[in-house]
Amino acid sequence: MQVQPYLFFEGRCEEAITFYRENLGAQVVMMMRYSENPEAGKAETASGCGIPPGSENKIMHSAFTIGESMLMASDGMCSGKPDFKGVSLSLTASDEQQAEKYFNALSNGGQVQMPMTQTFFAKRFGMVADKFGVSWMVLGGVEGKPA
Repeated sequence: MQVQPYLFFEGRCEEAITFYRENLGAQVVMMMRYSENPEAGKAETASGCGIPPGSENKIMHSAFTIGESMLMASDGMCSGKPDFKGVSLSLTASDEQQAEKYFNALSNGGQVQMPMTQTFFAKRFGMVADKFGVSWMVLGGVEGKPA
């Protein structure tokens, strides 16, 4: 069994994936646009996979990896209002320097919720909401983890 995050960017999915590729080394495994949907010609479908009006080139479904983790993402209904409340992605870097690099990249255009600091559980820990509103907890130099 697996539990994987599925993020709905409401119109900014491709931009988000590009951002994660450039800053976190994300690798796209698959990407399907609404126009590539086998039911794309139908206004409303029984499976609920109709295309939001004007969104033919938006992302219907994608899968990408960051490190060893698989995430999935979509533009959803392209409402322009993503809402990532009540969840945070935890990113454990290989060392303190890498944690600082990731934290700074995620902070670019985002909002720092807790600056990077030393804690009892990690040499570096900080929390940030990136420019898409996704909350991240970034750790580096975690005890019991190889550096």
